[in-house]
Amino acid sequence: MVILGLALILLGGIAILAAIFSEPGTGGELLGFDVSTLGSFLVGVAAGAAILWGFSILKWGTKRSLAHRKERKELTELNAKLDRVEADRRSDGHEGDDRRV
Repeated sequence: MVILGLALILLGGIAILAAIFSEPGTGGELLGFDVSTLGSFLVGVAAGAAILWGFSILKWGTKRSLAHRKERKELTELNAKLDRVEADRRSDGHEGDDRRV
């Protein structure tokens, strides 16, 4: 998701830069296509929407990734604690006692 967010931000930025450096006037050329003033405006709106959407996806993906990393760390710590308790139980001479209450 982070890669998708960065790609949207990059594409929106490229579209905005292409619109800024295109020929001024009633019509112009944008990335090899002839566009009208309305077309340039719509490209700008779409580029702005892509950038905002990219930032929201990037934020959501980063938050999700951090939550997964935190959960994985907690599970690793709990697993290590369980292994220590099991090792202590076996070393106390309860190796043959596998009954569960």
